[in-house]
Amino acid sequence: MRAVITVIGKDNVGILAKVSGVCANLNANVTDVTQSVLDDMFAMIMLADITNMNTDFSVLADTMTELGKTLGLAIHTMHEDIFTAMHGI
Repeated sequence: MRAVITVIGKDNVGILAKVSGVCANLNANVTDVTQSVLDDMFAMIMLADITNMNTDFSVLADTMTELGKTLGLAIHTMHEDIFTAMHGI
């Protein structure tokens, strides 16, 4: 099982480290990351393996949302199954 984590907002030092740090603390393994900085706007999509996570998915999602509020970013966390269903034909 994987989570899709998206981050959008004004670029600052340490965004990737803080988001991946939350994953590490919850034992969610980051498997892929793509990011871009356009002018001063930061955009990232991260995939994390949540198979061995030490808590419920909702804790990961809520923690990421709170981190986003703290950093002034929009951080959305979606279970891969929901993401696939939303974007499938």
